[in-house]
Amino acid sequence: MTARPIAVVGASAAGLAAAETLRRSGWRGPLTLIGEEPHLPYDRPPLSKQLLHGAWEPEKLRLRTEEQLAPLDLDLRLGTRATGLDVATRTLTLDGAERLACAGIVIATGVAARTLPGADRLTGVHTLRTLDDALALRDRLINGGTPASEGVAGGGGPRQLVIVGNGVLGCEAAAVARELGHEVTVVGIEETPMAAAVGTDVGTLLAEEHRARGVRLLTGAVDGFDSTPADPADGPGPQVTAVRLADGATPGSRLPADTVLVAIGSRPAVDWLTDPALDTTDGLRCDAYCAAAPGIYAAGDVARWNHPAHGRPLRFEHRMNATEQGMAAARNLLAELAADGPTGTEDGTPAQERRPFAPVPYFWSDQYDLKIQAYGLTAGADRVETPVRDRAGRRILALYGREGRAVGVLAAGLPPRQIRALRAVVADPLPWEEARERIAAATAAG
Repeated sequence: MTARPIAVVGASAAGLAAAETLRRSGWRGPLTLIGEEPHLPYDRPPLSKQLLHGAWEPEKLRLRTEEQLAPLDLDLRLGTRATGLDVATRTLTLDGAERLACAGIVIATGVAARTLPGADRLTGVHTLRTLDDALALRDRLINGGTPASEGVAGGGGPRQLVIVGNGVLGCEAAAVARELGHEVTVVGIEETPMAAAVGTDVGTLLAEEHRARGVRLLTGAVDGFDSTPADPADGPGPQVTAVRLADGATPGSRLPADTVLVAIGSRPAVDWLTDPALDTTDGLRCDAYCAAAPGIYAAGDVARWNHPAHGRPLRFEHRMNATEQGMAAARNLLAELAADGPTGTEDGTPAQERRPFAPVPYFWSDQYDLKIQAYGLTAGADRVETPVRDRAGRRILALYGREGRAVGVLAAGLPPRQIRALRAVVADPLPWEEARERIAAATAAG
């Protein structure tokens, strides 16, 4: 009888980490890695930074080469989409109605970019989630803007770029586009850029940085697009010419644009998970061990799990979390399989107990030469203080609280030693006043 495989659905950072951990932890049975994109696993954060800028080529984003993947002995299914999952039998349905019965499954399908009605039929309107998305947008930007400089491609005249959405992705793309010499307008429904993620004080510092670099920041809702008839020289569809603002938005009902980036957030890639045994509200709901159902685990942007330290379900779209959770989900899946009976691990591999996944979240954002780093939870805070706020020196430190405890900290422009010391302040949510004292001590010691 052929042994059932463990299948990892999603071939980005979380899925790769899960596959490597399964092998490293002793799984010697069949191992299938399924990825919807045709590319080998690659790193996503540089898509909106170095790759979009033209400083890096796609090869530099690869997390592993074919030669590095070979020892994993994978059944690698790139360009393959999972379309269904029967939870009771742990059976996946793939493109072409193929069915794959599994010993266990790790779901790491990530998120998909949100868009606006009519955007997909217009030439010049982009989203930015995948490598192909980034290359298409880069082609528009590199073929316009400043002349080529060292490490950066150049092109013709500047584009009129409108970015819809002033969150992290929109702000990072705006910084790159300005450095390439394009006219950039960012329009968002929030008055302050990135306010939902980092709060008003930090967002205000970022807004000043963007304005100083020539970015136009507007507040308003987008109602649609204007376009000209299709021109084969420009692309297969009508060419976007303007972004229309909704009534009552920022004065000026139309923003001229030959290129548009829709950066209005993302949605967890769970549409294919229709089995009623799964809760797919804002991601795939999991317990503290990253288990969504017996033998089925989730990791990365798609997973919403019970975080032990915060006592509530959380979902992070952070690069470091993807790798750490992929590893944790793989180890816990193997522990469950070992407890249920013989597995495909090597003889003598000791069975491990499942462990709750309780990371200290970390994220960063690079905008111009400003690097923002954060530990813990910065979104959804009910209290924010900025003990360091030096706009002239482009330095800021913010402490975020929820229900009387410090849950997150963010810094920009501080020495690396001070930034590293901040992690301990929010590793376990401390009472607010104690956290304030430790923040003061950490910054004074630098």
